[in-house]
Order: sequence, then C-alpha cells, then structure tokens
Amino acid sequence: MTSFLSFPAISPCTSAFSGASFRHRSLSPRLFKSCVKCSYAEAPIDIVADVRSERVVVLGGNGFVGSAICKEAISSGIEVVSVSRSGRPSLQDSWLDQVTWVTGDVFYLNWDEVLLGATAVVSTIGGFGNEEQMKRINGEANVIAVNAAKDFGVPKFVLITVHDYNLPPFVLSSGYFTGKRSAEAELLSKYPNSGVVLRPGFIYGKRKVNGFEVPLDLVGEPLDKIYDAAERFIRPLRSLPASDLILAPPVKVDDLALAVINAVKDDDIFGIFTIEQIKEAAAKMRAFSY
Repeated sequence: MTSFLSFPAISPCTSAFSGASFRHRSLSPRLFKSCVKCSYAEAPIDIVADVRSERVVVLGGNGFVGSAICKEAISSGIEVVSVSRSGRPSLQDSWLDQVTWVTGDVFYLNWDEVLLGATAVVSTIGGFGNEEQMKRINGEANVIAVNAAKDFGVPKFVLITVHDYNLPPFVLSSGYFTGKRSAEAELLSKYPNSGVVLRPGFIYGKRKVNGFEVPLDLVGEPLDKIYDAAERFIRPLRSLPASDLILAPPVKVDDLALAVINAVKDDDIFGIFTIEQIKEAAAKMRAFSY
C-alpha cells in the first residue's frame, strides 16, 4: 500500500489493442545534442546524435506497485523521483539509494520543485474508504496530479487504475470506481496523444506490510498459470455478469512495472491498456532485454 492509501490497477501491435494507440514519434523537450567531427581521406564528417535524458516522477513510489516501478526504472537507466507521504521505505535494497525520495502530499505539493526536468509522471495513487474518501483519493488526487503535470509541460503521464470489471451498476457507481474513471477521463482529455492508462486486476508479488512480507505470489502465480493454460475455455465465460471478478487474470507486479517503463520510454504509446495488453508489453520489454 502506498502512502497515498494506494491500491492500483504498452504495446506491441496496434491491431491487438482496442483502446491503445500509436502515433508518429515526437521528440521530448529533454534532448541533448552531441556533435562529433572526424575525417577520412581529408573529408570532414559531422555526426549528430540525439540523446534523451529520462526523469520520471512516481507518485506513491514507496508502495507495493510504486516501488516495483522505481526499481525497474532505475535498472533501465532512468532517473527517478518518488513522492509519497512517508518518504523512503524501510527497505535495505541498494537501488533505493539511486532514487530521490520526496515526502509530501499530492494535495499540498510544491509541483514546481518536484516536476523540474521531468519527462514523465507515473501515478499509483488510489485507495479505499468511505464514498467521499474514495472519490478524493482515486479521483481528485489524480486529477490534481494530471493538471499539475500538464501545466508544467511534462510530456507524458501514466496512470494505473483498475480493470473494467463487468460488475452490477450499483457497485461500479461507488466512489472507488467513479473516482478511477474520472481520473482516466481527465488524463485522456489533457494528454490525448501521450496519456497512458493501465488497467490491471489483482496484482501479485512479494509485498511488505509493516515489515512483514505478504507472499501474494503464492496465490497469484498459480492462478496466472491456470488462466494462461485455460484461456480459451475461460474467455467465453467472462461475458457473464460479474464473472471477471474471479476470471480476470492476475498481473505480476514486475510485469506491471515493465509495462509502465515501456510506456515511459516509447513516445508512440498512448491510450487505455487492458490486462492482456499489460502482459504483452511486459513480454516485449523482456524480449528486448535479451
């Protein structure tokens, strides 16, 4: 759980992605040009290379999902700033020293300091509570973050929300879901060509709560393998009301982190991404890493 009470939720092929889109690549404002001159047979040759320095601000970066994103970003050579109400997590991993940990509340944040030099913002903000609390945490907090990033000129925003469950209307009208969807609408309005929404369902992995490790992977990993093996039998059942509350495949937190980094690094990626598309993006990133 992030310090924002967070409970979250890139992209190979266009034809497979109903909500995801691609556009012609545009260059980020944070570009540095280097020029090298050399000569061969007394003929000068100019070589100009564009090198982009990535700097990502992760909202809720010390939580279960946020910390996985920070870790993956660091391993990908991306500069990372984490913002959360409790600051640096009480872990001992070496990658933590490479993250800039900012303690702050998104409602009272000095955005000019936090967003300085940022090429992308990733939000894992979300949570449960009463109706007003859920609207505020899942909706208003993210809307504030989207607008702050847009006003500051950050070129990309990635928002982690929740799977589009086929639940009864009275459930989907709760503050949790309406807050998530209002944040999505704001993002896609302000970032129509570079905003990314990731919609996972149950997220599993090794999660630490109050110093204790909760092995969600002991549940999620076997389920994930079962769903993959029985996909063609399960898929038709998902059309039944509320069925995907059980039948929606779980997502490994490391896969979600890879999908986020894929979205951050690829300017051509934007739109809404489903569970299946998140997994495809993770597979794509893993394939490129070999």
